[in-house]
Amino acid sequence: MRDGFVKVAAGTPKIRVADCHHNAVQIIALMKEAAAQGVKVLALPELCVTGYTCGDLFLQPTLLDGAERALGRILEETAELDMLTALGLPVRNPWDNKLYNCAAIIQNGQIHRLIPKTHIPNYGEFYEVRWFASGKDLDTTADLCGQNIHMSPNIILECETMPNLVVGIEICEDLWATEPPSGALARAGATLILNLSASDEVAGKADYRRRLVTGQSGRGLCAYVYADAGEGESSTDLVFAGHDMVAESGVLLAENCFEPGLTVAEIDVDRLIYDRRRINTFTPPEHTPIDDAHCLGICRGFFSLEAAETPLTRPISPT
Repeated sequence: MRDGFVKVAAGTPKIRVADCHHNAVQIIALMKEAAAQGVKVLALPELCVTGYTCGDLFLQPTLLDGAERALGRILEETAELDMLTALGLPVRNPWDNKLYNCAAIIQNGQIHRLIPKTHIPNYGEFYEVRWFASGKDLDTTADLCGQNIHMSPNIILECETMPNLVVGIEICEDLWATEPPSGALARAGATLILNLSASDEVAGKADYRRRLVTGQSGRGLCAYVYADAGEGESSTDLVFAGHDMVAESGVLLAENCFEPGLTVAEIDVDRLIYDRRRINTFTPPEHTPIDDAHCLGICRGFFSLEAAETPLTRPISPT
């Protein structure tokens, strides 16, 4: 971290659909494994606490209550880890009585923010509108695990001990949209985008997904960590491969498919900031955000990581 490098990872736990207790155990084990490898920012798949393919069980309070208890256990058993983690679960909003497909951003036993999915697919094999509302323009709070949490898609989190590390979140279909949220997040300062995904496999989709991830990291002059749902979701008529990727500024740094576990790489956030200064077509925000002030409609929060050496496993060109 002292030289601008941060070890990040995408992880695919071995989940069971609708078995929140089992999934919590697997998530905790994967988080501890990542921390042992020196990972400082970890992305886990969309709805990994419950499973993505729960169908109409998402409408049942038994599943939703189980997801909250599972998240509470995850918070308790990973409170000592010096690592920012994004993981997926359904979250009820009492203000509008809707259900949201959310990323919970957690660290040291606390939930920093809840990021709801903006673009809800309802075509082909996807039926998410049946259960989930879009989080577009949502700006509210939700009570979860005894904490009152800000919930909005328009949030970035800056590391106080490494200011060039600024994290933004989008969820699966958000990347496929005409204007992915990560574009605005990058313009507002995010140097690292995490995507929590449950993208099933069809012929040719892996190549297209890879191009989307690397292309978006290039356009945003950012690092992009894509965490995909794995084989535990392959319980009905879909197949999931756990296609995890880490890309930086248009280059794929690490990739894994059909193997649960971690995909780890080091990103160079100082280099990304340098490129943003150098490349004049990267459009900066009109105003610099201060604390929780809004910039381009995006709110900035903060987290902290302990500064540490980052042993490199990626190649670095001498030129």
